Amino acid sequence: MHAWPASEVPALPGKGRDLRIHDTSTGGRVTLVPGPVARLYVCGITPYDATHMGHAATYNAFDLVQRVWLDTKRQVHYVQNVTDVDDPLLERAIRDGVDWVGLAERETALFREDMTALRMLPPKHYIGAVEAIPGIVPLVERLRDSGAAYELEGDIYFSVDADPHFGQVSHYTTELMRHLSAERGGDPERPGKKNPLDPMLWMAAREGEPSWDGGSLGAGRPGWHIECVAIALDHLGMGFDVQGGGSDLIFPHHEMGASHAQALTGEFPMAKAYVHAGMVGLDGEKMSKSRGNLVFVSRLRQDGVDPAAIRLALLSHHYRADWEWTDGILQDAVERLGRWRAAVSRPDGPSADALVEELREALSDDLDTPTALLAVDRWAALQEAEGGTDESAPGLVSRAVDALLGVAL
Repeated sequence: MHAWPASEVPALPGKGRDLRIHDTSTGGRVTLVPGPVARLYVCGITPYDATHMGHAATYNAFDLVQRVWLDTKRQVHYVQNVTDVDDPLLERAIRDGVDWVGLAERETALFREDMTALRMLPPKHYIGAVEAIPGIVPLVERLRDSGAAYELEGDIYFSVDADPHFGQVSHYTTELMRHLSAERGGDPERPGKKNPLDPMLWMAAREGEPSWDGGSLGAGRPGWHIECVAIALDHLGMGFDVQGGGSDLIFPHHEMGASHAQALTGEFPMAKAYVHAGMVGLDGEKMSKSRGNLVFVSRLRQDGVDPAAIRLALLSHHYRADWEWTDGILQDAVERLGRWRAAVSRPDGPSADALVEELREALSDDLDTPTALLAVDRWAALQEAEGGTDESAPGLVSRAVDALLGVAL
């Protein structure tokens, strides 16, 4: 599967700072000091309703992580998956009377278009669950053969008791885990499971549903969590720098994925930091497909909204915050974009060297984009009020805003 084209990231004078970021597994900030190549895995979409503002906010956060790393003169090895076969996708295809493969391809193509418009840097490897199945099957067989997984009526389940570190990503109570498991695709009430929390690794073929050759597992399809584990281990290996996604993935997805990988390899941890973006709401509720309260990037673009303004609207909130999308937020972003473009369109202006360092400091401090935007606001206001004589300043501001915030002026 191919990703989307990369926009050029301007080079800035000097060098950026190492990223200090909130790690869910420790509950505090950690300073990430990757090697020459930083390794990032971000969980991708299930392609049946793309791309809403919740998606956009999450991928914007991890785009910023890449930009901070690039500014430190590192390379970035970024991997993202597409869950192109899963119950919600199949259910939507049945509801709409369409082929599930065609639905997945259509929504993935739309997602690519939106990511391109928003200037999100693409992953080096963009892998669908279906194409990953040949690599998933051997991992499930290994878990089963080692005693870390077991069969139940043809399905294969992972035993959470096989990983002594289970629970160390979320630190949730068993009661909350059980509730979230039922809410987010698990089956804690199924009779015969060793532990109600045990997640499915391989679902035996069901009548009327797609299935693939699973070797000794029999025909079927993979569970949700093992998909990402197989892709991450194949392309990044254990101990990669950041596992990212929305906060709704903390449990069960990232907790279970970590345990799968740790049971497979005997190594800990799967990722050095688990980083999660907040949820975007609308009308007092989390924006989600099930509620139908979605604001789509493509719809805004069709209505003539500049993608740079959409990105500025996202950047006006801290990535870890839960917030609500409103027309007012978008209008503020449109106005801000206009002020910034007017400021950099002049032939000279106030020195921007300090601004570049302010941007670097804000972003290295847990991706503090609200502070970064205010710094650019101050420079633009000074430009409007007093101007300046530095002929290089407007160009430097334009490059810095593009390189670090992904906003083209």
